[in-house]
Amino acid sequence: MQTINDLRSTQTDASVAQPDVAPGSSRESADLLLDIQGLRTGFHTREGVVKAVDGVSLQLRHGEILGLVGESGSGKSITGFSLMRLVDPPGRIEADRMHFDGRDLLSMSPEECRHMRGRDMAMIFQDPMMTLNPTLRVDTQMIEALQAHERISSKAARQRCVEVLEKVGIPSPAERLLVYPHHLSGGMRQRIAIAIALLNAPRLIIADEPTTALDVTIQGQILYEVQKLCRETGTALIWITHDLAVVSGLADRLAVMYAGRIVETGLTEDIIARAQHPYTHGLIASIPSIETRGAELFQIPGSTPSLLNLPPGCPFQARCYRADGACVEDPPMEDVAPGHAARCWHRGVQA
Repeated sequence: MQTINDLRSTQTDASVAQPDVAPGSSRESADLLLDIQGLRTGFHTREGVVKAVDGVSLQLRHGEILGLVGESGSGKSITGFSLMRLVDPPGRIEADRMHFDGRDLLSMSPEECRHMRGRDMAMIFQDPMMTLNPTLRVDTQMIEALQAHERISSKAARQRCVEVLEKVGIPSPAERLLVYPHHLSGGMRQRIAIAIALLNAPRLIIADEPTTALDVTIQGQILYEVQKLCRETGTALIWITHDLAVVSGLADRLAVMYAGRIVETGLTEDIIARAQHPYTHGLIASIPSIETRGAELFQIPGSTPSLLNLPPGCPFQARCYRADGACVEDPPMEDVAPGHAARCWHRGVQA
């Protein structure tokens, strides 16, 4: 019987070299799993078009972990749904290029997309009950998820399910298969949702804030388990979160989103140590630490602008301590160092 690692035998080795080129430059196509250029997702309403994702460009290598960070309303979750082709009307997805493993995602038929989801790409939602059916036992749901993409006997499928549940840290996995989701704790349900995402050994997992509702201890355990599994299997991961502290110890690279755009991207350690965009400065300053214990946490003034009527120029200018007359023009994304780029007229480390 094939194990989950056997299924990944054709994948690139799980040890991933850190990127050594600028985010905006092209890489060898064979090295790229995901190549997104100019992704735009809008929602057509009576008042106009809500530009939820506005020109996002991303590249992801096999086995690489990317943290997609931003406040609520920044467009990060819609970016994930767009990559999975899960945006329904009145939403509309457009892109200059949207390639996954060499295939054009936008040209796929709905049937091809359904076949791809769960097998080649999988998504973990913030609420595990978006994955789990409360009226079905766990084994029924997991075996169906396997048999939808692979010709496998129920006995072999059950054994695979036990193996994957063990990998995500579920005790007595054979017994847990026989229960209904409402018999499980929130942390256990989320682990099962992660196990379902891993079942078919996908090349890419998109995780949309899957630990937000969990306590800090369970959150840390799941982060460790997900990172370990991705390293072992060579699965690439996009971890979507509003919490920079959560993803800083998980991701190889970060992409910071604001108002539907990526405003800074680079290696995680580079951004944490030498952030260039004032919005990224604010996110880092708002992370609690032992040094700030008892003190009032930093808060970025104002709120995210309406994506229906964005002001001209830089969308962060109304909240930015560096804003001046130049900011009425839209800044380009420019390299500040190899592998590190920012979209700001006044980019630079915080004094």
